[in-house]
Amino acid sequence: MKDLNINVSNIMRPQLPQLKSYLKILEVPYFLKNTNLYIISDIVEIVIKNSHIFNDIFLASQPHIIKTSSKLDIAMI
Repeated sequence: MKDLNINVSNIMRPQLPQLKSYLKILEVPYFLKNTNLYIISDIVEIVIKNSHIFNDIFLASQPHIIKTSSKLDIAMI
């Protein structure tokens, strides 16, 4: 019988499955208040992380910001 060397640190611990969902946020101002600077994904991430609504939620990727219309100053995230 062969002696098996098993490294215990390589054995994975059981975990609950993680759910990945899609979130669409509508009618977000495209420009920062009182400026001509447009919103960037870093700002959106900071707001999401600091909001009590999104406790225990982790982003799988950076948010994508899409201007809804060339004539309007709102965006969709």
